[in-house]
Amino acid sequence: MIKLGIIREGKVPPDMRVPLSPQQCVQVQEKYPHVKIKVQTSPIRAFKDEEYTNLGIEVVEDISDCDIIMGVKEVNLDDLIPSKKFLFFSHTFKLQPYNRKLLQEIIKQKIQLIDYEVMTTPKGRRLIGFGRYAGIVGCYNGFLTYGKKTGKYDLKPANQCADRKEMEGELKKIQLESNAKILLTGHGRVGKGAREIIDQLDIKEVSAEDYLSKEFDHPVFAHIDVHYYNVRKSDGGFDKKEFYNDPSGYESTFPKFLAKTDMYIACHYWDSDAPFLFTREDAKELNRTKVVADISCDIDGPIASTIRPSKIADPIYGYDPQTESEADFKKEGVIAVMAVDNLPCELPKDASIDFGNELLANIFDSLFVEDKDEVIYRASETTLEGKLNEPYEYLQDYLEGKE
Repeated sequence: MIKLGIIREGKVPPDMRVPLSPQQCVQVQEKYPHVKIKVQTSPIRAFKDEEYTNLGIEVVEDISDCDIIMGVKEVNLDDLIPSKKFLFFSHTFKLQPYNRKLLQEIIKQKIQLIDYEVMTTPKGRRLIGFGRYAGIVGCYNGFLTYGKKTGKYDLKPANQCADRKEMEGELKKIQLESNAKILLTGHGRVGKGAREIIDQLDIKEVSAEDYLSKEFDHPVFAHIDVHYYNVRKSDGGFDKKEFYNDPSGYESTFPKFLAKTDMYIACHYWDSDAPFLFTREDAKELNRTKVVADISCDIDGPIASTIRPSKIADPIYGYDPQTESEADFKKEGVIAVMAVDNLPCELPKDASIDFGNELLANIFDSLFVEDKDEVIYRASETTLEGKLNEPYEYLQDYLEGKE
């Protein structure tokens, strides 16, 4: 019998998400009869304790007898349990300094850390994440921001909606100028999530070429890939494989798109070696862009207007391109920026169910039956022997404080 514990989220500010909904706990136990789930009691979880107990799932204070512990965010040091397998987003594999102590403690307590963020197929495709709901909520927030910037309409914040259904009911309030142009970058989970919102609106998709060369008498959007706004410095060409292997020989032509854009929704993955999409100098030339919804949220990075993350309770700030500083987002010439960095938390029930579905579809066979594709092995940063797993030995200097 494998005992699986769902840990109480301990981060501040609190995160209401959970890896498995009550109904999904039932599904797991039905599909894997040798697995028994215990849920640690929590006052903040999107699903209440009684929603679990009503379905026969045991809710307890102490989960120290469980073999595997699952959460969502980083587990507090005081909540770690020695010699267990833990699954959560640790934010350590990129050498994040603020979580060095967490990884040190995990090693010390001989915990096997299995990180969701590095659960991949043998070819390296990610298997699980909250990216889809980041795109869904982030795109909605972009339109919310546009309404506040233009004064044309007012949407209810996503986190004040009971669920996604209520949030999407708000979309009927959206009113755009007849010549409005919206630009979207990114074709991964986040970009596809954003498309789920845009595709519900009366906005026609147009090609990148038409977006640049034509004006329309109805709202339009273009969903563009990297080859549309990056060119080789030497000859203006583009080679996808070359760009992804080493983008340092490329430069951005993104400002030509932004000059035609009223709202930009950023869902792309950006590599630190790749060109900035637009710089602070580029931004000084903008006179059309009113809103940037930066779902990717790389601070002081490829999008000049993203100078800090914003919070769910206060999601919008203004960026004045001329002063390169924060300003009232409603002022003329100031870009309204939405850069919330924990977007899925706004719809915790829906995001949790989506995440649990991915666990059921892509991970649990490897975790509970046989890890034949080495999904769990590749995602295990540490071992139960108190060592770094072989693929993560590069973290040794980081652990010792040398990185």
